[in-house]
Amino acid sequence: MIVFGLTGNLYLAVAIGVGIGLLRIGILKLRDKPIEPMQWMALGLVLVFGTASLITNDSRLLMAKPSISRLAIGLIMLRRGWMCRYLPQVARDTLPKVIIDRAGYAWAALMMTLAVLNIVVATTFDFQTWAWFASFGVIGAKVGAFTVNYVLFRAIVNRKLGPAPAR
Repeated sequence: MIVFGLTGNLYLAVAIGVGIGLLRIGILKLRDKPIEPMQWMALGLVLVFGTASLITNDSRLLMAKPSISRLAIGLIMLRRGWMCRYLPQVARDTLPKVIIDRAGYAWAALMMTLAVLNIVVATTFDFQTWAWFASFGVIGAKVGAFTVNYVLFRAIVNRKLGPAPAR
């Protein structure tokens, strides 16, 4: 959407979006890396919503794509324990599982909320407002959530393990 915002050219924006998606898949293939289902989904969404945007000449369809991605990610985050693989060993060993699960559900709720907000902003406001929201609002919400998550997890781990030994 940055390309569309800078140029106003929907065709160019869709072409670059599809090109970047294909390039990402191609690089993974060349490196013999597995291609995750979410990467295929992201490319598929750009193709479907990009094509629909071109056919209807309506950029809002392309602007809806992040909502589908965030909703899918939010649904995946409803799986109990998903967060464990991203935590350091000390956190996995120290934090109560219920705390980790609740934090995971909070992330799922955040992603689903951002999906709904994206649709609201895309259909209610002008492109510049949506671009600001998509670029800064979403990233700000995720950074804020990460910071809260980190501080809380660290406080719980430190309280359970006690103060670090003096050097």
